[in-house]
Amino acid sequence: MSLSSIKGLLSHYSPVSESDPEKEFHFPLRNGSEDLESASGSDTDKPVRQKVTQKKESKLIDGRTVSDAIIGLSDGMTVPFALTAGLSALGDTKVVVFGGFAELIAGAISMGLGGYLGAKSEEESYRANLKETQTEIATDPATVTDNISEIFAPYDLPPELVTQLTNHLSTSSKLPSFLMNFHHMLPEPSDSRALVCALTIALGYFIGGFIPLLPYFFVGPHEAFVALRWSIATMAVALFLFGYGKTCFVSGWKGRQNIRRGLIGGLQMVLVGGIAAGSAMGLVKGFQLLASSGEGSES
Repeated sequence: MSLSSIKGLLSHYSPVSESDPEKEFHFPLRNGSEDLESASGSDTDKPVRQKVTQKKESKLIDGRTVSDAIIGLSDGMTVPFALTAGLSALGDTKVVVFGGFAELIAGAISMGLGGYLGAKSEEESYRANLKETQTEIATDPATVTDNISEIFAPYDLPPELVTQLTNHLSTSSKLPSFLMNFHHMLPEPSDSRALVCALTIALGYFIGGFIPLLPYFFVGPHEAFVALRWSIATMAVALFLFGYGKTCFVSGWKGRQNIRRGLIGGLQMVLVGGIAAGSAMGLVKGFQLLASSGEGSES
């Protein structure tokens, strides 16, 4: 691989938005086959590159958004379920519904704010590291040269090629983003990342927590235990499906081994949710017994 081919490869990395002066360039990673095709620069490969680009642009769901949704659903399907199961020990359906809704709203707001602040901290960390990198480039070029050489060291490139790449990148205006992507391993967060993260986690928490409340809308005011049985059955199925889908989303959907992992993940979610609900219900029962024993001693 020559220096000209490497330059051609790097030239296909797209710059980031210019709205922030600190965000100069960004290098989205591609797989090896795309890089080699891009580096060849032949006209016959242009339709292939355009097709790949269109395919990438058609991707609607970001992996980090899916991760945020999983976080919200995971908490929403365990904490509110445990609360409603615990409140069912009181035997009053209205208490369960009102308490469940209060926890859902408060929990969704709390989770959303946590996701928003976390994403903002990530954005601030990226900007601080970018500024530090730009300062290091201006004041300590020797360290920067060593960092560039360390990036290419694991790939067993010829020493003369590494030297050529290092010399070229040392004078390139794309050097800050190159170091951010390949040395610091920090992808540039989008401007809407914080808001999308907050809404996704909050909505996932609310949807996951609303499932165990559904049976309580179809029973009488003093039939909380009846609704609890239906709530347990509903949540057992929901937790299993969620655990199975979450596991297979990571490992894959096809194959005996992936199906086995999905079944184990589903059973683990049911076990965790059952322990949380049982613990909450036991605590409420314990407090109820303490309260009744206190009233008996006073009388």
